[in-house]
Amino acid sequence: MSGEKNLAKLIASMTPVLVENEYVFGTLDTYDYEQVLLLNPISTFQEKEGLTVILTKEKADEFNISYSGVFKCITLNVHSSLDAVGLTAAVSTKLTQSNISANVVAAYYHDHVFIAVKDAEQALADLNALTQQGIAG
Repeated sequence: MSGEKNLAKLIASMTPVLVENEYVFGTLDTYDYEQVLLLNPISTFQEKEGLTVILTKEKADEFNISYSGVFKCITLNVHSSLDAVGLTAAVSTKLTQSNISANVVAAYYHDHVFIAVKDAEQALADLNALTQQGIAG
């Protein structure tokens, strides 16, 4: 399945879901992937400065991984194509209207939006409103 590319369809059919866990972004100097697996990260990204990991706050605390913010994750339950144009921009624009910072991770099946814990409920409401506007639009 390649996913949906039509922006109007994506917005009208997305179902934002707030994930229960709290997450953090950390960095590691190690390239020992067996050690990384102990962290059970939900995402990793190799950067020239080190390995970025997204993991639960609980695991970061357990392994003494430093972080600067705690986030909730909102999963956009719509299968967007990696070639789709505009979904990230539409989501970011909507959240910007409420002065909410968003860190978006596009995975194969869904997009995941990481929001500061304090803003998570408002962000979820904003994204549900965006969906309703898409349905009405």
